[in-house]
Amino acid sequence: MNNKQDNLLPGKIPGELLHNLLNKININDPRVVVGAEIGEDAALLDLGDKYLTITTDPITFATDLLGWYLVNINANDIAVTGAKPKWLTTTLLFPTHTKPKEISKIFDDILAACKKIDVTVIGGHTEITDSISKPIAIGTMLGEVKKEETVLTSGAKPGDTIILTKGIGIEGTSILCRDLKTILIDNGVPDTTIKAGKDYLFEPGISIIKDVYTILNTAKVNSMHDLTEGGLSTGIIEMATASKVGVVINSADLIISPITLDCCRATSINPLGLLSSGALIATLNPSNVNNVIAALSKENILCKKIGYVTEKESGILLNSPKETIEFPRFNRDELARCFDMFN
Repeated sequence: MNNKQDNLLPGKIPGELLHNLLNKININDPRVVVGAEIGEDAALLDLGDKYLTITTDPITFATDLLGWYLVNINANDIAVTGAKPKWLTTTLLFPTHTKPKEISKIFDDILAACKKIDVTVIGGHTEITDSISKPIAIGTMLGEVKKEETVLTSGAKPGDTIILTKGIGIEGTSILCRDLKTILIDNGVPDTTIKAGKDYLFEPGISIIKDVYTILNTAKVNSMHDLTEGGLSTGIIEMATASKVGVVINSADLIISPITLDCCRATSINPLGLLSSGALIATLNPSNVNNVIAALSKENILCKKIGYVTEKESGILLNSPKETIEFPRFNRDELARCFDMFN
């Protein structure tokens, strides 16, 4: 019989458990080029001259603008493979107290977000259930990419420079400001800061599609990964693990907005482990970095060099002016821990 220590907490399941589950999968279809692998954002199926890219992600943290989150989070996973997001199916689950206008609002948000990035909704399922207490949205996004233009999380190479766009904690900051406003105010965060943080959903925004295509139109990259649950920490560790490399990240070079820092201080959150959709990490040859940063700047997208890729034996490290340590690991996203703390 399980005791309390065996119970899993909300958020991603532990990495070791996920690894054991994925090892049970036996892929016999040769058309599966990339299947279920830790660190890879989407599966790839061979369609001849192109790959069909497929990803699926739920939205469980956010309650406000659920549909907007759903579309953009799934589209990001497609874009980082170099693919164009094209089609979406959704499963929308609502608790029994949900009003029809609430369902319509979420559906309208999905359609508006899809229209913005030219994605077509092609199917799904909608259901009222007494098994949940708040809406849950699950999306499956499909896209396509030419084989020679494909990018994988596992492509990072020793000697690569690592770049970061926009900044860490964007999505987490938006959710904190939308769902925990009272907590932030009680802990000294000004209302003007909270209002600005709410708008992080749109500016700088949780979509990385423009980031990705600006980079790909400027230079060849070896690896890309969007920062979702578990934030920069989980994203860096997943990229390094998938690529079988080591990494050094310079803490002084990280992009963290003052608004994110204020929200993190007020809720005792470590920004390194905070939900960070809207930020992209990529690795590329150092000779191409300045051109990429300049191209992103022309699109008003902030980008900085934050570290470099090493041999696997060197480990995954965080370098600060005072010391170099093993990169902090988070068993669950800091936002989930925060919600547990204040609920």
